[in-house]
Amino acid sequence: MSVLAAPRALAARPPVFSPEGIAEIVRLIREPVHVVSGPGGRELGLATGAPPAGPVLGTLPPLYPEWLGGRTFCEAHGVRFPYVAGEMANGIATTGMVAAMARAEMIGFFGAGGLPLPEVERAVHSLAQELGSRTNWGVNLIHSPAEPELEWRVAELLLRCGVPRISVSAFMELTPAVVLCSAQGLRRGADGGVVRRTRLLAKLSRPEVAERFLSPAPLALLDLLVARGSLTREEAALAALVPVAEDITVEADSGGHTDNRPLSVLLPRIAALRDTVCRRFGYRRPVRLGAAGGLGTPDAVAAAFALGASYVVTGSVNQTAVEAGLSDEAKAMLCDADVADVAMAPSADMFELGVKLQVLSRGTMFARRAGRLYSAYCDHGSLEEIPPALRAAIERDVLGAPFEEVWQRTRAFWEERDPAEAVRAETDPRHRMALVFRWYLGSSSRWAITGESTRRADYQIWCGPAMGAFNRWAAGTFLAEPPHRSVTQIALNLLEGAATLTRAHQLRTYGVPLPSEAFTYAPRELA
Repeated sequence: MSVLAAPRALAARPPVFSPEGIAEIVRLIREPVHVVSGPGGRELGLATGAPPAGPVLGTLPPLYPEWLGGRTFCEAHGVRFPYVAGEMANGIATTGMVAAMARAEMIGFFGAGGLPLPEVERAVHSLAQELGSRTNWGVNLIHSPAEPELEWRVAELLLRCGVPRISVSAFMELTPAVVLCSAQGLRRGADGGVVRRTRLLAKLSRPEVAERFLSPAPLALLDLLVARGSLTREEAALAALVPVAEDITVEADSGGHTDNRPLSVLLPRIAALRDTVCRRFGYRRPVRLGAAGGLGTPDAVAAAFALGASYVVTGSVNQTAVEAGLSDEAKAMLCDADVADVAMAPSADMFELGVKLQVLSRGTMFARRAGRLYSAYCDHGSLEEIPPALRAAIERDVLGAPFEEVWQRTRAFWEERDPAEAVRAETDPRHRMALVFRWYLGSSSRWAITGESTRRADYQIWCGPAMGAFNRWAAGTFLAEPPHRSVTQIALNLLEGAATLTRAHQLRTYGVPLPSEAFTYAPRELA
């Protein structure tokens, strides 16, 4: 992918009217293209270079992938491309992935969800040391309703270490932790506007949640944080003047937590809500909307920008990247996936709430087995109440060990992570059952990361339909080979392809007879 260059003198080239010639010119996105009429006045063709001598009906200027989204996003975050590699939990979005994205002038988020605090801290220090003064990187803060103290400690860590960008995800309500991340460090700039030290990108999929992030932080939460000594009164006062997040990532049908909503419905709905809320509060700066979920091909990325997204966020497709923290075996399973090879399964972090996430179904029994555990949890009050036949089946086919053995492992884990959980489970049989079942859900993700071959049928691999679409698009090209799937090559090809398809759609609206091959883009190695 070439860098932006100064305008140069262009020689006139003969117009083309053949399908092959038109398709070739469509791909020359960095040159102006002229729509011309043929000798009879009815046939339309294309020309590049200086305007031809014949009738020119219209001219399109050069188009760069950098220009697909809202320029305010790139300016606000100091990046060249309106593209984000999202946070895949349990460190699947590695520090190497984040660093590669930052060096490529995009944004990457480290997947801190599900990791113990010391591991998150090591990752933050590693990134800060490697990236130095760069600010186009960040870390995820995931909502942890079962562990609010952990959520709070992660938020404090990210702020204490000066993480420049924080992606907050899976939140249904605003919590003290997310408001702290939004408000701490707010100050007045030289022009009187509010300056943020930390920028939040809020990933969400419901309008009512979007409204909370689009609005200023609730006074009750701000007062609580001031009383704790976590915010100054000045910071709280400024937080009441700005939205909780100035970047809202609208997440459609995706891997991980999702409401399975189509982007074409969800993004316009939240865009209209954004405009209403911004008018209500009279913000001085625009609130940007990004798109996530289902973005595995140039067509999908181009469609997201056409819907008005200022930036795009990819997830599932990056799990097969060389930098991803997933085992080679799990990556191979993802490379075989098609668009229908996904299923909904209970979530480990919100198991008791019945929250589900989207996972790979091809080659793994995880979704079905996790569903059996949730059904048993709903139908019975404790492990002891589960009928012997069902208990034997769960121990044999799902857990791979007796309930008591799993409980001993689970108790040891919680005694180190949060002793209060282990104490509660000893007196609350239903909670003990939930923790035992959550052991399987949590372990299944780690097995996929470490490549535990004996538990291959239990791999939990977060995945949306975009993975299958990406595989079909990449088939037969250099991106079909796993060693070539770097996170930056994936990003650059998706953006280049989206720009090419955008140019094709522009020309189609002028009545140019475009052949089907003009709407295709094959991945190639870009720099």
